[in-house]
Amino acid sequence: MGKRAPFLRRRLGRRLREIREEANFTLAEAAKRLDKTRSALQRIETGVTRADVHFIRSAMDVYDIYDETLVEQAREAAKPPWFRAYGVEDMGYVDVETYAASVREFSGLKLPGLLHTEAYIRASFAHSRRRRTPEQLHNDIEVRLIRQERLTSERDPLELSAIIDESALRRDLGGPEVMREQLRHLVEVANLESVTLQVLPLKAHSALDGGFILLSFQDRDEPDLLYVEYVTGALHIEEDPEVQACRLKFDRLGVEALSPDDSVALMKRIGQEW
Repeated sequence: MGKRAPFLRRRLGRRLREIREEANFTLAEAAKRLDKTRSALQRIETGVTRADVHFIRSAMDVYDIYDETLVEQAREAAKPPWFRAYGVEDMGYVDVETYAASVREFSGLKLPGLLHTEAYIRASFAHSRRRRTPEQLHNDIEVRLIRQERLTSERDPLELSAIIDESALRRDLGGPEVMREQLRHLVEVANLESVTLQVLPLKAHSALDGGFILLSFQDRDEPDLLYVEYVTGALHIEEDPEVQACRLKFDRLGVEALSPDDSVALMKRIGQEW
């Protein structure tokens, strides 16, 4: 599976397609007026190819519309993502989460990455299928910790609703000391206004088929995204029926799970058992 186009390029491309359609140009007609092939214009509208400022101005002339925000979006989309400075070539989840306003996550057999302690991150990476050099390990940990800062950020906040399977709280990852620290950390972050944390007790539930993440964005025109990992990759799904089905599944899991207060009480008990 090829890399997913960066979020900002996809957002810009979607807007370019919208103004083309509003101007009643077919893809072929617009491509001819813009001195592009049909396939080249389609790649721009899907975010595969970057649209520079000169192209944006030409498109606005052809479509007889002026929107200075498109120029600014093109400039922003041309900048390297923040995580590139850490040697991370992610064109998938981290890129999308960077622009999300809220995340709803059922993490399956794992704990949500946004809630990991540094020691737990190290233990988790030690069992990852990806081999890391010491520098890569350091950088990947830094990226994870930076992502977590949004949970307490006033400038760029992120809301997290996480449902955790009780088995993930009891699974030894890194040893008792790491697990005790991790459980204490979960109890602490559960008190943040930006975090809603619930635990699914050890019994059958409606998501035994695995974890998933739903991301929502500040821009109402930006569709919600469903992110699902599998052994060798991940799926990014925007098709409304599938996204809606997972919204309903997440809501159902919230009913099946313990209340936030009871979840904290359970995490405290399990932490004492470690």
